[in-house]
Amino acid sequence: MSTTVIILVVALIVVAGIAGWMFYQKRRTEMLKTRFGPEYQHAVYEYGDRTRAEAALEKRAERREKYHIHPLSPEDRDTFADQWRQTQARFVDEPSVAVREADRVVCEVMRRRGYPMTEFERRAEDLSVDHPHVVRNYRAAHQIAQADERGQATTEDLRQCMVYYRDLFDELLESHPVGHRGGRK
Repeated sequence: MSTTVIILVVALIVVAGIAGWMFYQKRRTEMLKTRFGPEYQHAVYEYGDRTRAEAALEKRAERREKYHIHPLSPEDRDTFADQWRQTQARFVDEPSVAVREADRVVCEVMRRRGYPMTEFERRAEDLSVDHPHVVRNYRAAHQIAQADERGQATTEDLRQCMVYYRDLFDELLESHPVGHRGGRK
């Protein structure tokens, strides 16, 4: 074989390798966008670039696979639904207390389902793997609850906070196994 042919073959192999790598990267990005929905863009914003965000999202998914997340028993579902109704009823007279109680109920449902109860952002990341379409609401509710603790939330803010907590509560209370349902937008 001549030197020209060898160089041409090596160049074709390099080009094919680069094309394969680019195809893999594009496919990986599309799979992560599909799996994480709006959380994908949140991660890109938080990490400052797509590559770091995608690595973090994959790490979340790997970490989540180690957890033993399970649906609630029918009895637990009923108990938590009753607690939620009481919490909502409390909102009329004590909005701040109701918001704190809503956070407590949501956290207890998460704990009972098998999510580790670490600091807030880690909980939100863990939830984003299974519930990417409501985790932004969870973050927003948390911010409003913090504003309320500082005396900076209006009654309308607290009402919206309860709506956000309710979104996540409804997702967590579902009786089907995690991942077997289309996400909400």
